[in-house]
Amino acid sequence: MIVCTVVVALAEARTLRLFHVGNSFSNNATRLLPELAKSGGHELIIGRAVTGGCSFERHWNAVEAFLADPADPKGMIYSGKSLWENLRADRWDVITVQQYSLHSTDYGTYQPFARRLHAHLKKLQPQAEIVIHQTWAYRRDAPRFGQTAAGKNAANQQEMWERSRAAYRQLAQDLGARIIPVGDAFWRVDADPVWGYQVDPHFDPKTAVPPALPIQRHSLHVGYRWNAEKKLSMDANHANVAGEYLGALVWYAFLFEESPERLAYVPPGVAPEFAAHLRRVAWQVVRQGAAKAP
Repeated sequence: MIVCTVVVALAEARTLRLFHVGNSFSNNATRLLPELAKSGGHELIIGRAVTGGCSFERHWNAVEAFLADPADPKGMIYSGKSLWENLRADRWDVITVQQYSLHSTDYGTYQPFARRLHAHLKKLQPQAEIVIHQTWAYRRDAPRFGQTAAGKNAANQQEMWERSRAAYRQLAQDLGARIIPVGDAFWRVDADPVWGYQVDPHFDPKTAVPPALPIQRHSLHVGYRWNAEKKLSMDANHANVAGEYLGALVWYAFLFEESPERLAYVPPGVAPEFAAHLRRVAWQVVRQGAAKAP
C-alpha cells in the first residue's frame, strides 16, 4: 500500500483520505491527482490496494482466501499484502472500486463479487463512502475491445463505452453508490470532431522503421511507441499523460465538488489549449452526473 500525502499551508484547505481498490487504470486516473489537490489548496492522502488486471472476482477471491487463512498467499495479491492490511493504515473518507477494463462491458462478470466486496469494505470502514470509478474505453484503433460475453468483444470504441457505461450504471443502482464518470469524459473528448484523436491513415505499423510514429495528436491513450530494443509496441488501453490528466481532473471535480478549470497545474507534454479543453470537459461531465444522481 502506497500512502501519498500532499500538504498545503492554507487555513481553508480540505483534507481528504482516499483509498482505491483497483488496478493499473486506477493508478492511471490518480497519478496526477496529488498535484491537482495541491494546486487547488487541499490536503490529499491516498492509499491503494492495486494489482495489474485485477477484476472484481479476483479482488473478492483474495478476500475470501484471507478470511479463510490470513497466511495464505492467495489473499496477499497487493505487493505481498492483503486488502485488510492496506486498509488498516488509516481511516478513509472515500473508497473507490472498479472493474477490470476488459470485463467492464459484461455485467455478468461484476456480480456477485462486486456486491460482496462492497459489503466487506463497508464492514471494515463503515464511515467511508464507497464510490465507483467508471473506467474508459480503449482507443479507436485498438486491436480488440471489451468482452461483451464469453468469446465475444465489442465491435469498436463506442460500443465499449456504451456497454461499460450501462454496466457501471447498473452497478451504481445495485449498490446505491455514486460514479466518478471518467469513462464518459474520455468518450466526450474522443468523440469530438475537433478535439478527438484521429487515426493517421498514412502510418503502417507493419512497415514502420524507428523512429517513425503516426500522428497521435489529442490521444488520451499511450498508443504507438518504440522500446529500447527498437521494437514497435501499441498500447491502446492505458492512459498517456493527457488521459491521466483528464482522469485526475474528473476525480478532483468529483471529490472536492469544485471546478478544476481554475487549477494552474498542467503536466509536461500536454498543450495548454488541449489542457484547457480537458478541464472544461471534466467539470461538465461531473456536473451533469451530479445533476442526475438521486
